[in-house]
Amino acid sequence: MIGPRHSATTTLSLRSIAERASHQIVLRRRLPAPFDRTRIYVSSEAGLKYLRPRLTGVDPILLGLVREVIRTSNTVWDIGANTGLFAFAAAAVAGPGGTVLAVEPDTVMVNLLRRSTALPGKRAGIDVLPVAVAADPGVSRFCIAARNRATNHIEGFGSSQTGGVRAVQVVPTITLDSLLDHFPAPDVLKIDVEGAERLVLEGGLRLLRETRPTIICEVAPANAGQVTKIFTEHGYRIFDASHPAGTREPVDSAPWATLALAAGRSDRPATTDEGQRR
Repeated sequence: MIGPRHSATTTLSLRSIAERASHQIVLRRRLPAPFDRTRIYVSSEAGLKYLRPRLTGVDPILLGLVREVIRTSNTVWDIGANTGLFAFAAAAVAGPGGTVLAVEPDTVMVNLLRRSTALPGKRAGIDVLPVAVAADPGVSRFCIAARNRATNHIEGFGSSQTGGVRAVQVVPTITLDSLLDHFPAPDVLKIDVEGAERLVLEGGLRLLRETRPTIICEVAPANAGQVTKIFTEHGYRIFDASHPAGTREPVDSAPWATLALAAGRSDRPATTDEGQRR
């Protein structure tokens, strides 16, 4: 049921006030089970949800995909790592034999990621790379969202959830294909870049042709057609990751929570908890 407009506006205003008032709070939090032997530093700058004593219920679809597609000793790239929820959960599953590359242009989040990598834990090594990923190498203007930094975006992209822009920074940009020259190729690639996913994929066509990782990608509705075209032209099947594993069927258009599998790979969950409780 749709409530009165003034109620929604009041709720949004109160939330915005709370988010801005709590900026700069940094806490150490344990990841949800089965990754709960891993801790990370989080900030209210990434959203009020990180102020909860427990992170249970935070991004359940994303963490479910970690359990489903990542295996022991995998190499994982996280493009748009933010606080590192996905990166550190992936590192817990991949274990000491795996590697994780966390790519994040926001210097505030980069500092949190680096603090988290210094925490002890039996997990994959995590490299933190402070750049943006786009179709071409160069520089871009990067917008810092007024509400929370989880909605930061390259200028010209982003969503209505930013609450405006509080600052604009100039950041270096690289491509997925250029990362192949410096880091081990990924078994799993996660992309969450607030509307710039088309640019990221356009800069990774060699990776799609040759490496063919499993891809988890947040896709804005405006990009669905172009993202679908890129995946289908490179022999990927597209699934809606919000549906339970084992019940999914290929879809014709990339949904918000896209799981893209190279031809020949099955849409099935992991059959073992190996690596998850290391």
